Parts: sequence; structure tokens; C-alpha cells
Amino acid sequence: MRRGATVVAVLAALVLGGASAAVATAQTSGTPTGNDVSYPQCGVALPSGQAFGIVAVNEGVANTTNSCLATEIAWAQTSSGTTNQPRVALYVNTANPGNHGIDDWPASNNNPIGGSPVADPYGTCTGANNPACAWQYGWNLAELDAQTRGLPAPGSYRWWLDVETANSWQPNAQDNRADLEGMVAYFRHIGGSAGIYSTPKQWNPIIGTVGPASPLYRLPDWLPGAKTLAQAKKNCRLAPLTAEGTVTVTQWTTPSANSDLSCRSLP
Repeated sequence: MRRGATVVAVLAALVLGGASAAVATAQTSGTPTGNDVSYPQCGVALPSGQAFGIVAVNEGVANTTNSCLATEIAWAQTSSGTTNQPRVALYVNTANPGNHGIDDWPASNNNPIGGSPVADPYGTCTGANNPACAWQYGWNLAELDAQTRGLPAPGSYRWWLDVETANSWQPNAQDNRADLEGMVAYFRHIGGSAGIYSTPKQWNPIIGTVGPASPLYRLPDWLPGAKTLAQAKKNCRLAPLTAEGTVTVTQWTTPSANSDLSCRSLP
């Protein structure tokens, strides 16, 4: 997620309690806002006074673990909860590298943990670079995120899927859609929910057109791109990434950690 912008933000991190000037202004302007944090914020002061917190599970790449995940979840749990957003949510990096010699590309429809079979809506995965294995790869990524990274009660969260062109994707949009659908299926399987973090310029070439039968079709959206709170408010009125989606959160850049606006909390 927005790695370059976030690394720059860390260089300007302020002491805990002061947060950033932009965050402090937002919190006292009558508009409750949140923040999202990731591995670049490890070891630095985190914002305070946030209404909700969104925490990275990964460290920039889909099959890694944020080294300060526990600390940042504890920070998010101090959120006031004064918006329609979950007080604590998570986001995960996504990718579809295909079967190009990677160790974790699936060769069957079995869970990576325990090995039990999974019902794949695209059919049987035998290791090929196709929708069936892409769906299974997404399911597997989600299971590893939920079960191997030290998360408490993984089924209690909203899981935002961070979809960016910086990560590995296939030229076939159907395969990429299947990959994300597998992730959504797993998170719902354990009782959680899912949403999409992306921009149209990244989402459209990666995923293509999402039809009504896809579990991606009605997901909530978290849209980045604003530089001010005023712009973030305007972005709440942008078209969703899918035809029946809903823009529920927008993000804007602030020095210590990016800030986030709950669109549903606006008058």
C-alpha cells in the first residue's frame, strides 16, 4: 500500500500525543477521522485521537508479516469508534504471480494448513496458470494471513484487499478476479468481511469488469489519492470500483501516518 508515500511520511513522524498537524486539525474540526499504519511506522510514534485504525498485516508483499503487527493492533484498539467504520480493521497486500516457479503456487485444492479440500468455484487446480489455481492461491494467501501471523480472532475483522499495480499480476483479468474472489471467500468463511483498497487506474487494468455474480461486485471501497481532508470528502462522492460497490472510506496524506475519512459519517 502506497509504499513510497508512506516511507516519506515516516521521515516526518511526530511524537505521540501531538500526531500530525493535519490529523490533529481533522480530529478537532467536528469530522471524526481515522489513520492507517504499516511496517514503516514500526518504532515511531503513532497518531493519537483516531476514531478508527486500519493496520497492515503484511510488510509490502503478500506473503510477508508486518513485524510490528501486534503493537499496531494494540494502537488501533485505542480508537474511539465514533464513526460507522469498524474500530479496528486490517489490510492485506494482494498479488497473482501465476505459476512462474514460485514455491507457494497451489497444485491442488487443499488448504495450506491441515490439507483439507476446498470447494473451488472454478474447478480443479492442478498447478496451472488458470482461474481455478488463481482462486486457490487467493484462498491460501488469506488463510495464511488469518492463521499464521499471530492475529487474535481473525474472523472478527474487516479485511481490506490492497490492489496495486506495484505487485505481481497476470495479464488475464479473469485470473486476477478469481484470485481476489478466493481471498474474499476465505475471509467470509471464517466470519470476517472484505473490502477493496485501490484506485480506478489500478483496479480497472488488473481486474477488468466485475459482474453481478462475483463476490467482489458489492464490496465497500476505500479510495486513496487525496492530499487534504476537503479532497477526501469530495472523493466520497466518486464512483465505486464496482457497479454495486460503495465508497465508504477515503484516504489523504498526512505526515506521521495517512489519515482516513468515514464517508458514512458525513452529513
